[in-house]
Amino acid sequence: MNDAPSRLRAQQFELTRHLRDPNASPAPAGIEDRRLGIYRDLLFNNIEGLLSGNFPVIRKLLGEERWERLVRDFYRDYRCHTPLFAEIAREFLRYLQELEAADAPPPAPFLPELAHYEWVELALQLSDAQAPCDDAGIGDSELLAHAPQLSPLAWPLAYAWPVHRLGPDFQPDAPPPAPTLVLLRREADGEVRFSELSPLAYRLVERIGESPQLSAREQLQALAQEAGSDDVAAFLELGQGLLRQMRASGVIFFPRAANPSA
Repeated sequence: MNDAPSRLRAQQFELTRHLRDPNASPAPAGIEDRRLGIYRDLLFNNIEGLLSGNFPVIRKLLGEERWERLVRDFYRDYRCHTPLFAEIAREFLRYLQELEAADAPPPAPFLPELAHYEWVELALQLSDAQAPCDDAGIGDSELLAHAPQLSPLAWPLAYAWPVHRLGPDFQPDAPPPAPTLVLLRREADGEVRFSELSPLAYRLVERIGESPQLSAREQLQALAQEAGSDDVAAFLELGQGLLRQMRASGVIFFPRAANPSA
């Protein structure tokens, strides 16, 4: 009886190897194949159904046969680092990224970025971050003197591929010259929405996240210098309008503890 735990562990590994890859791993002796078939189908279908819900564009783009093959490869080869079902989508994303890093290309070159684009919506929905409180005492005319902060519910994202346009009827062979810049935000009703950003708007949001101690005026002056603008006053005026829009949509906020810039 002393070897009972080790024998049980060996039996468990034999069973799980078979469930993961029934074509290459024989079934454990003494178990009716009909019963094993129930578990084979149940476990795979649970994973496939979960991933189909998280990555509907990829599933539709690949078609049933290629999609099932990809999920089976993931199910067979990848070792997840979490027991949580809500994290399986992130594990699938890591699997695709590892394929790319290992020079084992996924079914389409844009698939890792498209998977991230689809996964990040779920990630923001599940985020514990709360909407910040904005200082209503700071009027629109005073924005430049205060330091804007990036909301934890607003995520700027940059992709080499036009992830928001990919689908069965649009599968480019190479990324375009310009990146795709988007902003993901979770609104008060809990809905997650995407919007495309211009390069300057993206850089402004990025700068606010990188240097939250700077006033809006300092941010815009630095951005004008980066952009090579000769008319800083006009740049500040346009930038102030952009900041007002971002504030109204909850992308940025001005905390009550913010100190006016000299």
